[in-house]
Amino acid sequence: MSNGRLQREREFHEKRSALRGEALADEALRFEDSVYMDHESWVRDTFELLGDLEGKRVLDYGTGDGLSATVLARLKGEIFAFDIAFGNAVVSARRARANRVGGQVHLQEMAAESLGYRNESFDAIYGNAILHHVDLDLAGKEIARVLRPGGIAVFSEPWGGNPILEFVRKRIRYRGKDRTEDEEPIRHKDIEILRKNFPWIELRGYQLFSMIRRQVGWRVIIALLEMIDRILLRVFPGLQRYCRYTVIVMRKEGPPLGGGSLSSPSGAGIN
Repeated sequence: MSNGRLQREREFHEKRSALRGEALADEALRFEDSVYMDHESWVRDTFELLGDLEGKRVLDYGTGDGLSATVLARLKGEIFAFDIAFGNAVVSARRARANRVGGQVHLQEMAAESLGYRNESFDAIYGNAILHHVDLDLAGKEIARVLRPGGIAVFSEPWGGNPILEFVRKRIRYRGKDRTEDEEPIRHKDIEILRKNFPWIELRGYQLFSMIRRQVGWRVIIALLEMIDRILLRVFPGLQRYCRYTVIVMRKEGPPLGGGSLSSPSGAGIN
């Protein structure tokens, strides 16, 4: 990542963290796991993919507002979390203390392309909507460096395979649209960059028809669409290429987890 892009990312997220930090009192930082786990349809699945975290060292990769770090700590892992924005690290630390897991969460400010952790430090790595902000060539090397043999890295990312959705993302204003000028959804070319360090990668698509949930508040309709998505994506896995989000599962060794992936270890994924 160029110094210019790195600076723009830092300034963007520092501004958001400053606004968030001013607005949140300590009591507002307390939350139940469901607040985070159910805010998007893929979150519970990503945590299940991480497996049993009790006693394990886990990296919360780009902690943001710290919800994920706190939930990971409640699963009894020893959590190390970082963010490019110092304000985010502060909010995340405050949130962990407010939820009585402060002793399990270790926060630092750093860039994803240059991690300050020792080689093979972590059993698991978790990230939500972070990879599309970073230089994947540099970041992929760092993820592989700090992940232990047999470990797993799970990321959820916006997917760029649906041309209609991409038109909406670029041309139409919608609720929750707040992006840096450099970020782009993950595509197959980005997966190939990650594959340089992770021969085994699996992608799982989420939100086909239910992607409208961000704009529609009718819970019954959204629940119906999510059920239709689950059925269609299981029966016709090729439709995953048109989903809004993808969950990326990476291992340095061993077979993928299976279950209707967009991409295979051989690279013969959906084009």
